[in-house]
Amino acid sequence: MSRRFRRLPLALLPLVLVAALSGCGSDNGSSSDSGSQALDAVSISGDFGSEPTVDWKGQMTADTVENTTITKGDGATVADGDTVTTNIWIGNGFTQKKAFSTYDAKQPQDLTIDSQKVSPVFVDAIKGATIGSRIAVTAPADKAFGASGNTQLGIGNKDSVLIIIDLMSEPTPPLDAPKGAAKPSPAWAPKLVQKDGAVTSLDFSKAPKPDGKLHSAALIQGTGAVVKKGQTITVNYLGQVYGGKKPFDESYSKGAPVSFGIGSGQVIPGWDKTLVGAKIGSRMILAIPPADGYGKAGQPSAGIKGTDTLYFVVDILGAS
Repeated sequence: MSRRFRRLPLALLPLVLVAALSGCGSDNGSSSDSGSQALDAVSISGDFGSEPTVDWKGQMTADTVENTTITKGDGATVADGDTVTTNIWIGNGFTQKKAFSTYDAKQPQDLTIDSQKVSPVFVDAIKGATIGSRIAVTAPADKAFGASGNTQLGIGNKDSVLIIIDLMSEPTPPLDAPKGAAKPSPAWAPKLVQKDGAVTSLDFSKAPKPDGKLHSAALIQGTGAVVKKGQTITVNYLGQVYGGKKPFDESYSKGAPVSFGIGSGQVIPGWDKTLVGAKIGSRMILAIPPADGYGKAGQPSAGIKGTDTLYFVVDILGAS
């Protein structure tokens, strides 16, 4: 994927996935170490921590939610309230095709074991398991995604689904909000517009025109560890072009922070250059010229021109 089309932490499918699942009710599913009957329709191979290879033997039929431990890890046991880093693979048991995988974008998903935030399907599968485990979940689509299934993933409400979860290393427990000492806003920065503690937009009415340089500053100086190249960080963020009246993207209103690799080219260069070295708990303000954003091509789908300077607020909530 070329740099100019590489997305921000706009890996929104994981967010949509969690949001879609979070509306589902609980199910009287079961756990099994010997396998479910639905799993007879597939063969799952491959090493933990790499994308599983799924060979379909035929259409999968699943009447209930069943959890099967494929590989048992020797790490810590996951408990209520824990936040764990996961890789997730989802297949459609009717079409016998992959529907989604975090391995494709190399962006693991942090999940908090709380049925108010994450689908009970995930909570039931993960709680009580150990880090390092690979777990397979088989379920009817309406039990996994609700009465309508998940059209974004191409899964109808009458289909069956196979979900494979790799429980990766447990991250530093994410904060709910920035934590540290407030710092003066730099002269080049716009004013933050907030509601109930969440950033809703940026006000450029008194901000100077961009100077074409990459800028970053801490509005809140966190007290946590320094973010290192290659880590996965958890953030809330808002992005807006200079002079724009509203954000082109943000996570605050979605109720779920975003996790992605930093310093490894998964996001625009301006993020890699400014967030590595920042401290967990910080609220960062960034000004990113086109050369460190989407280049001359811009990002038309987000309304970003090749001449736009991008401004971001980024709350660094955790790193692993």
